Amino acid sequence: MKGNPEVIAHLQRLLSNELAAIDQYFIHSLMYEDWGFAKLFARIEHEATEEKEHASLLIRRMLFLEATPDLSQRDGLHVGSSVPEMLANDLQVEYEVAAALKEAIACCEQHKDFQTRTVLLQLLRDTEEDHADWLEQQLGLIERVGLENYLQSQMHDVGPA
Repeated sequence: MKGNPEVIAHLQRLLSNELAAIDQYFIHSLMYEDWGFAKLFARIEHEATEEKEHASLLIRRMLFLEATPDLSQRDGLHVGSSVPEMLANDLQVEYEVAAALKEAIACCEQHKDFQTRTVLLQLLRDTEEDHADWLEQQLGLIERVGLENYLQSQMHDVGPA
């Protein structure tokens, strides 16, 4: 099924966002692991996996719409040098992705592509209700309990080795 070029352009932009998010979460997760913050490592590694799933959904939808996804396009990375900066940078990525998703959803509605809209609504739910919400919560915890207490709470292993 041949897709609308404007919808496909939005999907490509979203794919570029997701690919950058994968890379940013990947480096941040490894930094957390290296610093001994096992809980942050596990959560951010999980986020990277979810972003990969999002990218897969976008690629599959583009292929269905007879478009060729360009995986060489990526948004810039914002790698932090401290835990608060890393969390804030990741949150900014989620805010940017949410805004792009809302634009794409409106475009899908305009062009009556309701199947693509359904896919994007799920990505928006994940972005706002899971990813961004968790990051906001972590930054709030740092404010409430202090950075040292927060970091200490992130040091323990998450499960059996």
